[in-house]
Amino acid sequence: MSPPSLPDLPRRHFLSRMTTGLAGVALTRLLARDLWAGTSAARTHFTPKAKQVLQIFCPGAASHLDLWDHKPLLEKYHGTPLPGAGTEVTFQGKNGNLMKSPWAFRPAGRSGKMISSLLPEMARHVDDMAFIHSMTSRTNTHGPGCIAMNTGFTREGFPSAGAWISHALGSLNDSLPTYIAMQDIRGEPPNGKANWGNGFLPARHQGVVMASHLPLRNLARPSGVSAEADRAARDFLATVNREHADAHPGFDELNARIAAYELAAKMQLSAPAVADLSREPAHVHALYGTGDTNPLKAAYARNCLLARRFLEQGVRCVSLYCASRASSVDGLLNWDAHKTLKADYERHAPIFDQPTAALLTDLKQRGLLSDVLVIWCTEFGRMPTHQEGTTGRDHNPDAFTTWMTGAGVKGGVSYGATDEFGRRAAVDVATVYDFHATLLHLLGFDHERLTYYHNGANRRLTDVHGHVITPVLA
Repeated sequence: MSPPSLPDLPRRHFLSRMTTGLAGVALTRLLARDLWAGTSAARTHFTPKAKQVLQIFCPGAASHLDLWDHKPLLEKYHGTPLPGAGTEVTFQGKNGNLMKSPWAFRPAGRSGKMISSLLPEMARHVDDMAFIHSMTSRTNTHGPGCIAMNTGFTREGFPSAGAWISHALGSLNDSLPTYIAMQDIRGEPPNGKANWGNGFLPARHQGVVMASHLPLRNLARPSGVSAEADRAARDFLATVNREHADAHPGFDELNARIAAYELAAKMQLSAPAVADLSREPAHVHALYGTGDTNPLKAAYARNCLLARRFLEQGVRCVSLYCASRASSVDGLLNWDAHKTLKADYERHAPIFDQPTAALLTDLKQRGLLSDVLVIWCTEFGRMPTHQEGTTGRDHNPDAFTTWMTGAGVKGGVSYGATDEFGRRAAVDVATVYDFHATLLHLLGFDHERLTYYHNGANRRLTDVHGHVITPVLA
């Protein structure tokens, strides 16, 4: 029997129909992605309150006692020994007597929350913020402390919370990274890229480093290359890449590399426009302080404004850092005020205060806080005493403060408490596991059920611990 005759299909028509078919496949994939993102409740364990996350991280152990946690007895007993401390030795050595905060605390907002006068702009937002005053850490060292706050573990090799979010929820924008880490102009935080790493999750979930001081290379198409030729070359490269990936199944790093280059191609059109802060009106730049005479403040302000633009374009998770492991500009460790607390914080608090407050104001005015959960973190707290022979404070893993605001958060509340001097968490003691459990809950996940099989175990962001801090939920 002879085979059925095929219609006479000219080459041009054949190529045209093949191109249309491939475009349809691509469109189906994009529509499926959009449907998946639009019905996130079907992917999550329950209806989420938040769709995106902005993490603001102040590495160096920002002092709860001088920013957020008012302790009147430090003023009353200033200069006297901490009761029961004896000759306690902490991270850098012996401690002296109790030391009051150099700055007055003042009531703010309708809630009357006491906030340091160091942060007059942030004080305007207290009625939208939920403070967790009873946080504790498992380490008193910056590197392990930072990655513990980001990954739940004090050693490297585990996925960051941002990577878990990327893995669990996927992208909201095919032309921008799902997870962006915005390092400070002064450098990386302690333990560097481990703070936004993917750990054992697929490599595509690691944070992509972008910041206003890290300019994008010239991504424009060369003038001698037409749009059609450029598109044809990229389509051919995509075909070759896929064939190579199919020949090496299970090679996750290869797939991640291919995806990264494909994303880079898409970013040729989207990223330069998003990163172009000149598109913002003058009053927005004034709100953030991008033109401040202090170059450190101006740089952080530009990163805050860029973070808003990323979130506005659907980036799922943004980690924004204010300070670094060490400053190449002023030679200080920023929030790590071991020797001269007053001088250090009067240098660093203004860098943080106006731009961060402006970012919260801008997100709220644009209605983005209905979808964006904002969390503020540091790795641990500081002692209520001064270090022996200094006017600074040593590390304190037994008490510190974090806060949340935005989607799903009950504003104007405080959870937990430290003792009367702020030395230890004393009421409703909280851990990073509780903090992460609450974060995942607001995104629609039961932290005990969000797992990834690795090395013989179903791994979690919260390890085998954690409880949702329900009093901070709206």
